[in-house]
Amino acid sequence: MALLKSSGTPSDLAPIRQAVILCGGLGSRLGSLTKDTPKPLLPVDGAPFLQLQIRDISRYGVTRFLLLAAFRSDQIEAFAADLPGLLGRDIKVDVAIEPDRAGTAGALYHARDRLDDRFFLFNGDSLLQADLLDLEAKLASSGAVGALALRPVDALGRYGVVRLEGEQVTAFGASGDPKAPGLINGGVYAFSRALVDRLPPTGSLEADVLPHLADEGALRGLVCDGFFLDIGVPEDFARAQTEVPAYFRRPALFLDRDGVLNEESGYVGTVDRFQWIEGAREAVKLANDRGWYVFIVTNQSGLGRGLYSLSDFQDLHAHIDADLRRVGAHIDDLRFCPHHPEGGVGVFQRDCGWRKPEPGMLLDLMRVWPVDREASVLIGDKSSDLEAAERAGVESRRFSGGRLDAVISQILDERSS
Repeated sequence: MALLKSSGTPSDLAPIRQAVILCGGLGSRLGSLTKDTPKPLLPVDGAPFLQLQIRDISRYGVTRFLLLAAFRSDQIEAFAADLPGLLGRDIKVDVAIEPDRAGTAGALYHARDRLDDRFFLFNGDSLLQADLLDLEAKLASSGAVGALALRPVDALGRYGVVRLEGEQVTAFGASGDPKAPGLINGGVYAFSRALVDRLPPTGSLEADVLPHLADEGALRGLVCDGFFLDIGVPEDFARAQTEVPAYFRRPALFLDRDGVLNEESGYVGTVDRFQWIEGAREAVKLANDRGWYVFIVTNQSGLGRGLYSLSDFQDLHAHIDADLRRVGAHIDDLRFCPHHPEGGVGVFQRDCGWRKPEPGMLLDLMRVWPVDREASVLIGDKSSDLEAAERAGVESRRFSGGRLDAVISQILDERSS
């Protein structure tokens, strides 16, 4: 089984679970490519660009997406309906349609009643390597209206310059020498609902709102110097066909849960029985920071045996998620199998291709995510873990105790040498 629900309680201090994506532009610079297709739905590596973007955002615990649509909104709505099944994640994807062509600020204004207290905002035609947990922390610690991900470039080109003094954005979108280096808007933001009070019914977020917020000292900036691509012009859209797949293809760390992430004490299915292995949270953070995918693959026959409920299991993983976020870490995705051929109760009493030593959980994750299989590693504490990895064509290491971060650090160093 793959789908989990978030059990977080909305509050000013709750993790950001909502991503809003601007999808309404005409994409006129792309000519015939966008004559009948919204720019975010243009295919990159055989899938809509927007699908790749949402899959990446979901790694950070975002479970609800609001797509702000205008041009060919019917296509955006059809895409939204199909996406959760395609990604195998329990995400909710809604669409808000502009009453008229209202611009990026107007699109947000007309969707204002559907915005959380805090939310991420993305341009639907660009991709930036940004740690959303860092951006969320920047917003929370500053008390600002917004935190912006900024990309340093060697030449400003067609972009306006963003000026940063310390963490404060002092100017947004100012004109600059196209050949000069500088910081540009990366199209990734974290906002509080205080933004709503600044939004006009019609207008541009970039031209009519953010410059004024910068003048007020209400914006903070996070410099992100990793991968960046905007598909808004033909030459960059052509580049995306090779550069985006290469960016997303990366090694994965497959982690068994009980006995690897937490102490093994027999059918751990509730928060009160969960105890972290020493160095486990730090190990996940190490892999996150090296750009690896981090997945949990766990047999959960205790669920199938009726020893705890699905709700208990969901609450436990919400607890795991919250603890990881405290150190700036996250699990990218999870697979679990509650079935057991003898011990399961009712529908859970059966053989299952996902139950380790069968490789189904690993294979399904590699179906959804562009994993570099040869560079990936599974960490487990049982022979069934290692056998599942072998059947999936993934190297495995047995964890026999000690600090997990020391084990993971050695693996990561081996792979980068």
